[in-house]
Amino acid sequence: MGVAALEQWAVDHGQAAFRGRQLHDWLYAKGARRLADVSVLPKAFREQLEAAAPPSGSADWIGRSREMHRSVARDGTTKLLLGTHDGLSIETVGIPAEGRLTVCVSSQVGCPMACRFCATGKGGLQRSLAVHEIVDQVLSVREAMEQRPSHVVFMGMGEPLLNSEAVLAAIDCLCTDLGMAQRQITVSTVGVARTLQQLAELALARLGRAQFTLAVSLHAPDQRLRELLIPTAHAYPIAELLEDCRRFVAITGRRVSFEYILLGGLNDQPRHAEALAQLLRGFQSHVNLIPYNPIAEEEFQRPTPAAVEGFRRALQARHVAVSVRASRGLDADAACGQLRRRLEGSLEPAPAGRA
Repeated sequence: MGVAALEQWAVDHGQAAFRGRQLHDWLYAKGARRLADVSVLPKAFREQLEAAAPPSGSADWIGRSREMHRSVARDGTTKLLLGTHDGLSIETVGIPAEGRLTVCVSSQVGCPMACRFCATGKGGLQRSLAVHEIVDQVLSVREAMEQRPSHVVFMGMGEPLLNSEAVLAAIDCLCTDLGMAQRQITVSTVGVARTLQQLAELALARLGRAQFTLAVSLHAPDQRLRELLIPTAHAYPIAELLEDCRRFVAITGRRVSFEYILLGGLNDQPRHAEALAQLLRGFQSHVNLIPYNPIAEEEFQRPTPAAVEGFRRALQARHVAVSVRASRGLDADAACGQLRRRLEGSLEPAPAGRA
């Protein structure tokens, strides 16, 4: 809830409207986990709320998830496994860098897209996340790392465009209630037919303007190879995907970023770079190269540093804006979904504040 909704909530519960503003401060600035902890509220009111709480406890009034496990890499990258109210688990990651902290959030529990290189897709989809479960990931990383997040990327578990209304509502909350800027937020998709134009139109209606970055996961320069890596791509030809990207640019005025995971010996050769540059010719775009993080279920190989650099140079020589994503947290189950799959079924929730 935002300020206005919390003011109304307070009035509906027999309190003055300013109690809602106080509660807003405790929820978003102080990260309260239970209404009983919001000491600024009258004691009698807190006791009333405790008595009326859902069966699982007053924490459900707030909607915070439980930290079940914390994995911290040598470079400071921190991955949290969070438990939901219905006993499921989701991953979120805090990625520190000089002067910034990026939070990688999940939009679903699991994922239906079944990308072969992704650990999350191996378990299928269980459900989409609610708005508060998305926002809570940012609050949880802030709490765990004791640092204010500067950027948020929807690149964790799930396909954001299959949960677009909750994703946009979460972006609204992050901007309005946590003070982030849309330009600091990225929404990543592997591509779902007939959703990009809808996303653009919903963003304009919900947010007033669409200034977040859209990142489209290509991972291949042609349809045959893309279908090998992303089974669902057979229903969404790459030509149609790129045409929808152009419509998104026309509606929002924002350029599109393309993600390309480099798999050793499979899609990381100079000919692939040349084909990718040809595919994106005339596009106002940026390509983000991602060296593959191996998972146990597949035999894909991590590309050599020379292959990564050669691919980057080949794109740059063809006037394609390109960067290489630095690999982070390689000693801490870095690939999306790895931590959840490794620990699934073996954990009890950690006590508050502990990992």
